[in-house]
Formats: sequence, C-alpha cells, structure tokens
Amino acid sequence: MWKARFAIPDLLESLYFWISSEFLTILGFVLALVLLAHLLRQQRSPTSTLAWLLTILLLPYVGVPLYLMFGGRKIRRLASRKERVYLSHSGLRRIDFGAVALQALRANRVPPPTQGNRVALVAGGEEAYARLVRMIDEAERTIHVTTYILGRDPVGESILARLAGRASEGVAVRLLLDDVGSWRVGRRFLTPLTAAGAQVAFFMPMLHLPFRGRTNLRNHRKIVVADERHALTGGANLASEYMGPTPDPRRWRDLSLILSGPAVRDLEELFRSDWKFATGEDLGSPEPRAFPGTPADDVLAQVVASGPDVEGDPLYEALVSVIFAARRRFWVVTPYFVPDELLTRALDLAGRRGVDVRLVVPARSNHLSADLARGSYLRQVHDAGGHVLLFEPVMLHAKAVLVDDDLAVIGSANMDMRSLFLNYEVAVFLYSRAQVEATAAWMRALMDECKLGLPARSRTRELAENVVRLLAPLL
Repeated sequence: MWKARFAIPDLLESLYFWISSEFLTILGFVLALVLLAHLLRQQRSPTSTLAWLLTILLLPYVGVPLYLMFGGRKIRRLASRKERVYLSHSGLRRIDFGAVALQALRANRVPPPTQGNRVALVAGGEEAYARLVRMIDEAERTIHVTTYILGRDPVGESILARLAGRASEGVAVRLLLDDVGSWRVGRRFLTPLTAAGAQVAFFMPMLHLPFRGRTNLRNHRKIVVADERHALTGGANLASEYMGPTPDPRRWRDLSLILSGPAVRDLEELFRSDWKFATGEDLGSPEPRAFPGTPADDVLAQVVASGPDVEGDPLYEALVSVIFAARRRFWVVTPYFVPDELLTRALDLAGRRGVDVRLVVPARSNHLSADLARGSYLRQVHDAGGHVLLFEPVMLHAKAVLVDDDLAVIGSANMDMRSLFLNYEVAVFLYSRAQVEATAAWMRALMDECKLGLPARSRTRELAENVVRLLAPLL
C-alpha cells in the first residue's frame, strides 16, 4: 500500500526531470513539425522544398533557426498591406507580338502595357550618373528614390548632397533603402539629408523581429521618379561601382532605362506601395497626367513587379513562357545564373530545337558561391547547344533578356532563384521594335568583349559545383 501511495509522485517527479532535461529537444521537435507544415504550404519548387525539408529533419538545431530567419517567401499578411500597382487600360492597342509574355503576365494580374512612352537605354556609368543628376536638379515637386545599395563613397555622398539641396528648396524628397543592401549606411551619414527636410526609411529592418521569416526577403528594386514624369530604373545601385561623374576602368558594367510617359505612373505607384509598407505613410495614388509626345515616342512598355507582395511569380512565369515560345533567339545577360530546374529545362529544350540561346555572364563575379552554383547549370545549357559567353574586362552587373525580334526585358532581377522567387524586383518589358533592336545592339557590343565557352574544370571544382548546386535552393 505504501508503495502504491508513493508510486505516482515518483513517476511524476521522474517525468518532470525528464521533460526538464530534454526540454530543448522536445521544443526543437515541436518547432520542426510546425515548420514542416508551414513549409509544405508554401509555393516552392520541389527542389527547394526538399532541401529545406532535409535541413530541418537532419540538422534541426541549424535548420529550424535558419528557416525562421530565412525561410519566408510569399507572406499573405505582407501582400495584404501593399497597395496594388495602378492598372491603366487607356490607349492600349492590340499587340500581336509578345503575346505569350502578355498572357502569362495577365494571368498574374500584372498591369497591361502602356503606349506613348519615351524610353532610352543607359549603358554607361557616367551617363547613368549624369541622367540621375539631371533628374534631381530639374525636379520641381517630388523626388522618390528606391535603391538596394547606397554607397558610403564619393558617388553616394554626391547624390545625398544633391538630394539635400533640393529638399532644402522645398522639393519633397523620399529615400527608401534596403536594410541589408545598405547596411553600411549609418544614421550619421544620412543626417545632412534628413536635416534638410527629406524623409528616409529602411525597408524591412533585419533586427526587427528577425524570426518571422522575413530576413531573406530583400527589396532589390532600383527606382528613381521625379515629378511623376521621369523615371530611372534598371540594375544600377547608387554607388561608385555602378556610376560616377568620370570614367573608371574598374567600374562595373550595368544597364538602366530612362522613361517618360504613362509607364512612369506604374513605377511611381510601386514606390508608393513600398513606402507605405516601410513607413505606414499613405501617399495616395499618383495624379493622372497627360504625356504629349510624337510618334517617335510611342514605345509600348510594361512595368512588371515581382516579389513577396505580388500574387504568383509573374516575372518567372513570363520568362519560362517566352523561352518555350522563342523561335529564333533567346539571349540573356545576367551577373548570377542559378535557375531552378524548370527554367534550366526550358533553356535546354530551346537549345536542342535550334533556338539561338546565349548566356552572357561575368567571367568571375563578386560572389564565389554564385560562381560555384552556376557552373553545372551553365554546362547543362552549353551541352544542349546553347552558347555561354564570359565577360572578362570587369564585373558585369546588367540584367537583360532578348526574345526573337519581339521583346526586350530590362530590370533589377538576376536570373537566379533569389531574384525570381524571393526578392522584391521590378522589370520593364519593351515590345517596340526600336527598343528591341537597341537592346540587341548593346548585347552584341557586350559579346564582342566576351570569351566564348567554358574552361575545363578540375575534379575538385566539379565536386564543389555539384555540392553547391544541391544547396542552391537554400542560398
């Protein structure tokens, strides 16, 4: 009887000590189950899902915190807080070419193309800087800037000084920086700008609620809009590596667009949406404006946003669609090439059916991990009949796509899984023949400075490339 009376307390005490000693293990197991359920509900590729699944199961003490910090992708709460990009249907004419891209974009509720735009390619760092300075100096009412990187260098200082000068003159200046890309920018560096009356905000601060899965979701968009009339967008950040007032042989090669016309309104709306998300301030909708022009300015342009705040993956789906539909050529310029399996397969099949597939990448980028990850993908495309061209003079940072004679795409997105599935990105689809031909001419000039083909690789390099390819969905 005495044994029976003390058996239950002893059992409870033993259970208590066991739970206490194994608390972290139990907590990790429960968290792993919750995260696995969340993972399986996410819209991910099978390879990405499998990579995270194995990491969480095999290395829970590493996989669980990594997933909590970096595992987010489509976050509905974020999307619900974002303003929809302005949908303009005025003046839209029937488009026969580029129909495949349009269908894919329409399915994702992307605003349709607008006509009556003036568009110019900006390929040099000096020209990009000069155009930006001119936009700042000539603005009368508003200057809105989004950039991933603001350099703590002479170019960054010069741009901030000009923005501060305009703010002190009464122009409404707003600067939105990504918290990771511009991590070197301290408050003291920005003090002259804010003291002049400008507003500065950081997009999704890294240390604010780091375990909500948002750390990996970065704003990679580059947008400058002046007076809702003129815009600069593309791949270039606001730093010495990308632009400057004088030539620099070490400067990276990049590509941007200068736009005026109805498409600028979509870029302005995108900035306002990002600004509201970062600050809570609602700037309202841009005012409808008339853009008188000549037939020479009648460029058909479509602003395409992509990211966690956008339903589906419109940029990715449009690219895959046009690869399958390409008849004559599919040319790509990108600093980083880490596609998913479907995109790789589409390029593979395009090369095998005789499409002129060309991939222009830097001979060596600024990220060793990206170079290792791209190796097996480049060889797969090469073996299928595609052409790989290595740009040797300097780092190549431009992002552009050319499809037949029908479509050119220029924007902020690299052809890798991070840009296509995680980052906030923006691209401009150009359907007018003159802009397609101008993009083709720029690409040909770039190819003249490239080395055709891939170098032989050692077994060590081959092993490293294959290992990094397995980890690519996590990177």
